[in-house]
Amino acid sequence: MANPYRSRQGLSARPVANSDEIHLRIDPIHADLDEEISGLHKQVTQLKHVAQEIETEARIQNDMVSDLQMLLSRAQAGVKNGMKRLNQTVAQQGSNHILQVIIFDLPIGAFFVAVH
Repeated sequence: MANPYRSRQGLSARPVANSDEIHLRIDPIHADLDEEISGLHKQVTQLKHVAQEIETEARIQNDMVSDLQMLLSRAQAGVKNGMKRLNQTVAQQGSNHILQVIIFDLPIGAFFVAVH
């Protein structure tokens, strides 16, 4: 019968009376644990670098989104002010200046559509 505490990887945990303790036994057949640990260390290091690159890229994209939101807020404020002035002008001058409204609104509308 096989040893119940021997694992395929060369380490086994043996049950002990005190649950705070873990006893490990190294199987001499699988003594290349240093190589396994070194390989795992390299993989962890690579994953750490990937995570750092992802974090850097996320910061850059967040900054770009913030800048775009600020630009859109300014553009919306400009359009709102322009429309307010245009509405005042139309109210003062009468409906004869509908052409001015259309001419003024087209470039603003085109800009707003281009931004979105």
